[in-house]
Amino acid sequence: MATLPVYRWRLAPDGYATRRQLRAAGLRPGGQDVAAQLERPRRRRGPLVAYLYRVDLAKPVRPMTPGRRAALAKANRARRICPRCLTDAGYVIPSSLGTCVPCNSPSTTARSA
Repeated sequence: MATLPVYRWRLAPDGYATRRQLRAAGLRPGGQDVAAQLERPRRRRGPLVAYLYRVDLAKPVRPMTPGRRAALAKANRARRICPRCLTDAGYVIPSSLGTCVPCNSPSTTARSA
């Protein structure tokens, strides 16, 4: 098994990019394996690692179809609906709360009344 080339932070050669860099250029990895990795040293913990992909093997991002756009809108709308009061909260309900803020803390509404 071959090992990946490891480069220090900001010292990777041209022709390699991270997923975010590919996306910013309108590309995607397209099924290729990781070609190299970057390591950024830290003082008290292990290094931060970023995987690199070859730009010449990257493929263009697939266009957004009307069906995918509708499915994404439906999923985002569902994340705003409170399961307890069934109203649109106007924001994405945090998974840590599970309900909208008024339903999660009814004592604050009782104090203000």
